[in-house]
Amino acid sequence: MAEKMKKLNLKKALKGNIATYLMVIVAYVVLFALQNLGLLSYSLAGFLVPICAYIVMAVSLNLTVGIMGELSLGHAGFMSIGAYTGAVASALLADLIPIAPLRLAICMVVGGVLAGLVSLIVVVPVLRLRGDYLAIVTLAFGEIIRNIMQCLYVGKDSSGVHFGMSESALDLAADGQMIVRGPMGVVGIQKISTLTMGFILVMITLVVVLNLIRSRQGRAIMAMRDNRIAAESIGISIPKYKIMAFVTSAVLAGAAGTLYVMNFSSIIAKKFDFNTSILILVFVVLGGMGNIRGSIIAAATLTILPELLREYADYRMLVYAIVLILVMLVTNNPKIKAMMVKFREEKLAPRLPKKKAKEGDANGK
Repeated sequence: MAEKMKKLNLKKALKGNIATYLMVIVAYVVLFALQNLGLLSYSLAGFLVPICAYIVMAVSLNLTVGIMGELSLGHAGFMSIGAYTGAVASALLADLIPIAPLRLAICMVVGGVLAGLVSLIVVVPVLRLRGDYLAIVTLAFGEIIRNIMQCLYVGKDSSGVHFGMSESALDLAADGQMIVRGPMGVVGIQKISTLTMGFILVMITLVVVLNLIRSRQGRAIMAMRDNRIAAESIGISIPKYKIMAFVTSAVLAGAAGTLYVMNFSSIIAKKFDFNTSILILVFVVLGGMGNIRGSIIAAATLTILPELLREYADYRMLVYAIVLILVMLVTNNPKIKAMMVKFREEKLAPRLPKKKAKEGDANGK
């Protein structure tokens, strides 16, 4: 009986994962066709790459908040690390790797790895913190990173790469080029991000997160979320799985930051402040804690909604706020949740009697 339930749950999870992949693939094909046919406005076409970046951010944060059950308010900090690192790496590799997609892929890897390394500095000292305390630490981390980026200067010349906390400290040669200008942010970025690269990153993120959730490690992370004491009593290493989830989330956020920044000619550190972290958290909450498909839909919808309401300039943020409130009320309403469960049961009900009947016939024989 237990083996049958295990197979049934595995089959259900596999169907859910396939449905998520198909949803993303169909959305990409439709948007790619509309973009090539010129049926999308310039402003809407400009949102395609940011939507991909925000989807990756929402899914990666859901791993920390929804699957692991820990509140993180500094996710934009990891995004900024990936953004600045990717922009600098792209400027340094521009002559060496002229192929834009390949250079972008390398920069996303570099940005993700550095974000993951920095996350270790954050998560290792605070392994024993939970709830509000961890949220405060991650919030402080995000603000510290933002302030460091505002004071950072990076340039290159014939002698190499120079870092400093002021422009004069770089001491660039006559052939030097400034890449990061402190409060002015990163300037002169070559825009090489595309919808296709965004789609590839989204698919990689889904493969990593969905497979992690269904793996032995994912079950350990969820057990830790549901009952920490019980998880420890059966030998689950809390620090190990906490680091695994946190670092994986940070790596994906760093890659998303690189994808995001390569869609603009310049970017400033203020773009990755506390408000951005809250926005990403809103995507996760509205989509459903632990619901990956919901995070994708919420990130795409809430990113494009303000643009669709732009013609109603005086009321668009009011409408946006009302939509958020209504979605929160609907998704957290017990009656609506019960209706959805009943609908699923009724949809699956016609199949169950046949299976039972077959089992009964087999037992009778």
